Amino acid sequence: MTGDLGTRQPQTVDADGRSIAPVPEGVVFRDLTTHTDARGSLVELFNPRWNWHPDPLAHAYAFTVRPGIIKGWGRHAETEDRYANLFGEAMVVLYDDRRGSSTGGMIAEVPLVEHHRRLMTIPAGVWHAVACLGSRDFVGVNFKTVAFDHMNPDKFTLPLDTDRIPYDFDRLRSTPA
Repeated sequence: MTGDLGTRQPQTVDADGRSIAPVPEGVVFRDLTTHTDARGSLVELFNPRWNWHPDPLAHAYAFTVRPGIIKGWGRHAETEDRYANLFGEAMVVLYDDRRGSSTGGMIAEVPLVEHHRRLMTIPAGVWHAVACLGSRDFVGVNFKTVAFDHMNPDKFTLPLDTDRIPYDFDRLRSTPA
């Protein structure tokens, strides 16, 4: 409805506050608990006992995205990314163009913020980009399913403004409250 009240925004969460936004097939999340006391905080990032992902931890690295910067588009043919967000605010934009995927053609926006730390699986073949939305660096950790091969990288990229992915990053740069 539009008019004197403005435009009613669509539902984004269920009654328990969980996002109802669809994500590409194979994208999986696990909330991370931050323990805080008078000394500081601790967040456990990865534990194989969680049975969150069938592949072992093979390679890990931290990454940052500076304010106003977008890293992407990238994807992997054989390996999966498993992100944990530590600090800052970012939007991970996903595009599924995998053959045979039940969510083929889907675009999904997934916010990662330090006030809701979680693990996120990005399946092989799903294009993704990370846009820093906050006023300080976004800091994440990636727990790869296979160790990175520097001689033969499983990394493919496209420019942000590619016609191959129907997404306009200007939306993130000028989103109203």
